[in-house]
Amino acid sequence: MTTIAWEDFMKVELRVGRIIEVEPFPEARKPAYKLLLDFGPDIGQRKSSAQITGLYTPDDLLGKLVVAVVNFPPKQIGPMMSECLVTGFHNEQGDVALCVPDQSVPPGTRLL
Repeated sequence: MTTIAWEDFMKVELRVGRIIEVEPFPEARKPAYKLLLDFGPDIGQRKSSAQITGLYTPDDLLGKLVVAVVNFPPKQIGPMMSECLVTGFHNEQGDVALCVPDQSVPPGTRLL
């Protein structure tokens, strides 16, 4: 494991976003959803693609708070431009479990 300085960690903008739209992403190479997240008034809304179909349905995701990186450059994923990276962990079966706050916090709140 590589040790990093506090300043390195602080370069990564990990923020809470609320999922406000979910739709299938059939053009993706692996099963995925297109997500629209709201990060509050300072950051606004961002699009992302997430390979989370193994554990979540669209109804499970609407309104859910998730942790995402908001300061990566946009990345082309098939026909869409992803504007943030939703975070999660692989379980024993290889499905992604989302990284979520266990209490309600305002969209845009930074992880510390």
